[in-house]
Amino acid sequence: MTQPSQIKNQLFKTATTATIARFARITGTGSYLPPNRVTNADLVSQLAATGIETSDDWIVERTGIRARHFSAQGVLTSELAVAAAQKAMQAAGLLASDIDLIIVATSTPDMVFPSTACIVQNKLGIAGCAAFDIQAVCTGFVYALSVANAMIQSGAANRAIVIGAETFSRILDFKDRTTCVLFGDGAGAVVLEASATPGILATDLHADGKHVGILCVPGNVGGGAVEGSAFLHMDGQAVFKLAVGVLADTARTTLAKAGKTETDIDWLIPHQANIRIMTSTAKKLKLDMDKVVVTVDQHGNTSAASIPLALDTAVRSGQVKQGQTLMLEAVGGGFTWGSALVQY
Repeated sequence: MTQPSQIKNQLFKTATTATIARFARITGTGSYLPPNRVTNADLVSQLAATGIETSDDWIVERTGIRARHFSAQGVLTSELAVAAAQKAMQAAGLLASDIDLIIVATSTPDMVFPSTACIVQNKLGIAGCAAFDIQAVCTGFVYALSVANAMIQSGAANRAIVIGAETFSRILDFKDRTTCVLFGDGAGAVVLEASATPGILATDLHADGKHVGILCVPGNVGGGAVEGSAFLHMDGQAVFKLAVGVLADTARTTLAKAGKTETDIDWLIPHQANIRIMTSTAKKLKLDMDKVVVTVDQHGNTSAASIPLALDTAVRSGQVKQGQTLMLEAVGGGFTWGSALVQY
């Protein structure tokens, strides 16, 4: 019996040999959240037991976050990534063996090396295709999407799985209420396939290393131990000022590259870090908040996973529909920032 993926393979070969122009389109999305959902009330109670005071009102007012998910002890980033990738491939009607490129965006890899992408590749039961990680913190998924798009356009790959996955709970200092309430764990993935029809319309990537210190995990491994701090450190005010200053600019740059304007955006899907940053960016782009996909209230900040998590949530809920134009944008430690305009 002919499998659906075999039929799709034959159609794919026909399409790619009959056309000259190559584009990359998202053909499937997937996501995964650990089952342990931690509400603000849960976290407030946990912190109070260690003498740290905070409140649901304080967290919601400053961030918009009401809950997040934490992985169980011993659960690694690759496990979340595999679960999201499998859902994305199922949505695209593909088998793991159909994939010829794996990129994982993460700041919380399973090991120093090899890459989490290679571990994911093995867990998916495939071998031989290119697999590597991208580390751009919260902007990682946009970076990875841009790289995969370029590789597909060049002919270096035909079908890619692009994953953002994080277990930030491993690097949170639960004695620091200014950071431990912000982050969560999760993974999101998209399948990108070569197509004669444009999908990724334009991307824009930036970094400025002089801002390394305002958001970082400054520890490193040396002599079999962690040297320095292995906890996340953040200057919240500095991050906020930088974020609101660059997100609207990169979105406008990407729109200009694609020959589009703000009015062409059906959905803004920003990095889910802070509702105030998201609201400010939407205002600068003259977009109503009902055109912004918001999941930060339920997921917290999942770093590189936040955009593909939000995208999959919006696709599966029926918010995002085929043919719509999506603006994806993020800002993160490094300092990095960037955006991608997508015809879904």
